[in-house]
Amino acid sequence: MDFFTIVQIFDSGLRLAIPLLFACLAGLFSERAGIFDIGLEGKILVSAFFAAAVAAMTGSVWLGLLAGVAGSLAFSAVHGVASITFQGNQLISGVALNFLASGLTVLVGEAWFALGGRTPSLFGKGRFTNIDLPFSITKADAEAAGLPLSKMLEQANPIQQVYTELISGHTILVYVGLLLVPLSWFVLYRTRFGLRLRAVGENPAAVDTAGISVIGLRYSAMAIAGTLCGLAGVYLATGLGAGFVKEMSAGRGFIALAALIFAKWKPVPALGATFLFGLLEAIANRYQSIDLGGFVIPVQFMQALPYILTVVILAGFVGKAVGPKAGGVPYVKER
Repeated sequence: MDFFTIVQIFDSGLRLAIPLLFACLAGLFSERAGIFDIGLEGKILVSAFFAAAVAAMTGSVWLGLLAGVAGSLAFSAVHGVASITFQGNQLISGVALNFLASGLTVLVGEAWFALGGRTPSLFGKGRFTNIDLPFSITKADAEAAGLPLSKMLEQANPIQQVYTELISGHTILVYVGLLLVPLSWFVLYRTRFGLRLRAVGENPAAVDTAGISVIGLRYSAMAIAGTLCGLAGVYLATGLGAGFVKEMSAGRGFIALAALIFAKWKPVPALGATFLFGLLEAIANRYQSIDLGGFVIPVQFMQALPYILTVVILAGFVGKAVGPKAGGVPYVKER
């Protein structure tokens, strides 16, 4: 395996990690405020559908983005009403939203497009396009040199390969996702809002005693989580993919929750955890089977790698990683 192949795998891993990163950060804000959000999967799915559907009907990816985020926010609001206002079981509410999203997207998709729950393929302005950063090797440079772009990249020096393949050439949502990591850290650990949000997840009674609205903070966290999950679905359908297909979230919401536990509810480790999952998926996609001295690892095992890691993390780290103390517990104000 040469250096350029490694760079390509890392590039693919980064692209695959971005929807996980958005969802992981969504769960981070939600659970830091004391609201367990099993419904991340459903919000990603409904966002991906409405983003692709509106983009297909209007030809505008930006209108698709607004529709996708709005769909995710609506689901987040339902979860907030059920778990905050009516003090229901947060896990049951999240699971119910997952089932609702799974059925709703297929039902509405069939009614609108009659394609078995899929949306039409997106192209042109209906998708996010890759951005070539300054000084990167582009198709125009390759055409001027009379070489295919892949060949020109293979002949470039390692710095150019890393810059062009790994740093440049992504959609705007990839860069937004990466920028949200330090921004989330700053909001949580360097602002008054972040301090109050973390306090609500640890001791909501103390926050209430200080005259701060526990309900308001938790709804704010749900709004942030809904927006971030919306971006995950939008990227999945209009950046990473070119339309919506049935169940395209493929367990990413649950993988994001596992990554959140692995990262111990911290934004910077969340980037590393989600990239690890993305890298495993990239390796599985590139190497359908691996020959280890005559023993061939089956393709099914390679495809299951991210999910196997999810189970390992949940089995090995759930007991060791201590989440917010008030997580999953509805707050009942004392009278």
